[in-house]
Amino acid sequence: MSIDTLSAPSMMGRMTSLHETRLDQVLRRLKGSGARRVLDLGCGSGHLLYRLAGERQFEAIVGLESCSHSLLQARNLLSDYLHDTPGRVRLISSSYTESQPGLGGYDAAAMVETIEHLKPGALSAAERVVFAQMRPRVVYMTTPNREYNPLYGLSPGQFREPDHEFEWDRARFRHWSQGIARRNGYRVVMGGIGEPDPEFGPPTQTAFFTRQE
Repeated sequence: MSIDTLSAPSMMGRMTSLHETRLDQVLRRLKGSGARRVLDLGCGSGHLLYRLAGERQFEAIVGLESCSHSLLQARNLLSDYLHDTPGRVRLISSSYTESQPGLGGYDAAAMVETIEHLKPGALSAAERVVFAQMRPRVVYMTTPNREYNPLYGLSPGQFREPDHEFEWDRARFRHWSQGIARRNGYRVVMGGIGEPDPEFGPPTQTAFFTRQE
């Protein structure tokens, strides 16, 4: 199918399917890391948290979200878990660009499709809070791969979501991720989620950070 004939409903269907695939992959990676105490940084409306809460491996689960509307949606989605096992699942109204002294020492953190919502000037604050202060043992990060956007019928410079501040190509994301790892004592492995295109790569790009002891 050419990009010119991609309809909006077709694009939305593909994006929804990718979203589910992405959440499933993040869950698998967090489970595979052996983590028991997990942060979801920029948890949105709570769909990853819901998956995490259904796994008894995870003993402490915290979602951090600055948007009050998304946080309300997360509370509604997670209401059973919030009431049945008080303290196991927590939601915090805040941002990972702000100091979080109570969230240090967790096994793992997920940052799923969230950094692209930050203004570029806030990325250094996010690095400082997540990788220098919180310092989880592993961090799994996902973000759109800008190179793939033409296959969604998007024009040059057009973002997948109107509230995205940027979308990076693979080289830019790799350079940024490697810099974070080098500066903060982590190693990083780059990857992707979704069926890759031979030229443009996968629709979602990933970085898996592991703290060096």
